[in-house]
Amino acid sequence: MSLGTWLKTGTAAAALVLAAATAATAAPAPVAVPDAAAAVVTLRYDDSRAVGWEAAVAAGVASWNTNVSNVRLVKAAPGVRAEIVIVATTGWPQATLGPVRPGRQVRVELGAQAVTQGYDKTRITAHELGHSLGLPDTKPGPCSQLMSGSSAGTACTNAVPNATERSRVQSAYATALAATVPTDGRLLVDAP
Repeated sequence: MSLGTWLKTGTAAAALVLAAATAATAAPAPVAVPDAAAAVVTLRYDDSRAVGWEAAVAAGVASWNTNVSNVRLVKAAPGVRAEIVIVATTGWPQATLGPVRPGRQVRVELGAQAVTQGYDKTRITAHELGHSLGLPDTKPGPCSQLMSGSSAGTACTNAVPNATERSRVQSAYATALAATVPTDGRLLVDAP
């Protein structure tokens, strides 16, 4: 091959390599960026030690899952660590104040003493889950406020969070950044 042909071939090859490299770096592949505001935080719960409360737990979980869109409560598979541990006790209902975050853990105690005094199991459960999601008590309060707890009286069976309560939970789980905020950690006892 003559020197001229070799230079033309080498120059053409170098130009081809340079063009390919420029094209590869000039237009990187699009990267999908998740919309933090639309993200749903999934929290697992373990009710394996809440014997006798299974229906109330299912109803309380369903109430929250129906009424908030950016946090979802799901039953933990056996052997999987849950963020919300639910147990049945003989005392008054109580729970750790959240908002609980993925990888953290809070405890909900569903107390038989409240049921003995006439309080509704589903309302108790939804109320205690509300604490785990970051809501404090609003005592005294009307039956329309889930977080009024026992102050609404034994005739109250409302297990649905009102608009303010829903908004506060939505706000607590509004962004992925909020997932780094630690829980309050206070234990709230719901005795009258």
